[in-house]
Parts: sequence; structure tokens; C-alpha cells
Amino acid sequence: MIKIQKKDFNVENEIKTIKDKYSSIGAVNVFIGFVRDYNDKRDVKFLELEVYEQMAIKELSKIQQRAIKKFKLIDSLIIHRYGKLYVNDKIVLVVCFSVNRKNSFEATKFIMDYLKKDAPFWKKETYDFGSNWI
Repeated sequence: MIKIQKKDFNVENEIKTIKDKYSSIGAVNVFIGFVRDYNDKRDVKFLELEVYEQMAIKELSKIQQRAIKKFKLIDSLIIHRYGKLYVNDKIVLVVCFSVNRKNSFEATKFIMDYLKKDAPFWKKETYDFGSNWI
């Protein structure tokens, strides 16, 4: 499942929704990304994330399907937020469900490496003095 949304998410509820579908899940690996208060030697006040939603869903679906196949996942979940987010707000959730822990760990890293580098999201950090698209 892939969700691109402005609203916050509840990690436990999101996991339970998928976990309840499959009795074969033996491992659940979770990555949660938060807005940090400091980056590139500056105090961050907030982020503004923009997304081309149709493209993001298409591209995230591709990487998700590659991860499911490569790591033999039972299922996976990617939630990525957009809009104005403040320090300590959740930005991203990646959850991988598998029979064993090794596959879920590796799949989560695989998906996050893609999200960090290649996903079609644009991030603007705002500081006390100025802002920067990164």
C-alpha cells in the first residue's frame, strides 16, 4: 500500500491494518523519518514538501514491487507526507512485512535508499534567516 498525504499517521494503526490480513507474517521492520531541528549547520524551523502525486505513486509502486519480489515480502507500506511540516513531525513511514527479519530489514533499507535519493518529492528547509531547496 502507498499513501501520499498531508495528514499525520498512526504507526500502530497502520501496521495493524496490514498485519491483521496475514497470519504468515513473522517479521515487521519499521522506518519512521522525522523533521530534524538542524541540518547543514543551520537551525531548521520547518520544511515544505511538494510532490507530483501521480508520478510519486507510479514511481513508489515500481520500487515497492521490486522490493516485494526481491526480498520475498508478504506486503509493504509506504506513507510519505507533503505540505508544511515542523520539527519532530513525521515525514515518512516504510514498513516491510515478511516471514523472517532479514528480508524485512533489507527491504526497508532498499526502499528508504530510493526515497532519500530518487523519489519525486521536493523539500524546502526554512531557517531563522532564509530558506533553501534541498
